[in-house]
Amino acid sequence: MLYIMRHGKTEWNAKRKLQGRTDIALNAEGRAMAENAAKQCANINFDVCYCSPLVRAKETAEIVLKGRNIPIITDDRLVEMCFGNYEGIDDIPPGCPIKVMFESPQDYIPDGGAESFADLYARTGDFLKKVIEPLAERGKDVLIVGHGAMNSSIICRIMGIPLEKFWSTLTDNCGLIRLI
Repeated sequence: MLYIMRHGKTEWNAKRKLQGRTDIALNAEGRAMAENAAKQCANINFDVCYCSPLVRAKETAEIVLKGRNIPIITDDRLVEMCFGNYEGIDDIPPGCPIKVMFESPQDYIPDGGAESFADLYARTGDFLKKVIEPLAERGKDVLIVGHGAMNSSIICRIMGIPLEKFWSTLTDNCGLIRLI
């Protein structure tokens, strides 16, 4: 089985700021969310956990799996989508490429150092092919702890959801989904 979880809440989530690859830690509410998630998935078997190297994902994984003797392996392919110069903004101006990314992802053209959907899908697809597929073939139960956009790319790819509906797969902080 493959499970995917989004990190707990951060101050930037609370302020509705674009985080992307900016390394923001969990806030108190985010830690409480992770502790609650740990209780909710205490009876789910995980053989291994892969997570983003960003602190909010690593801390979530550590809290959720505390005391369970499950390896947590960071992988750079699981880092959040890069929003470039737009990271840290909370009020996206009309006509801004990042606004297009959220409103009609199929029309998004990256700007200001932001990552394209093609690049996001390429790196998460590589991770699925090289890491998850071999583990799934061996019957391993895997947890991925990541981020909103990064997780959505995996969910869309596995479930065959088109880019136009990319954001329909966005999960809540500490939301857990079973994929395959």
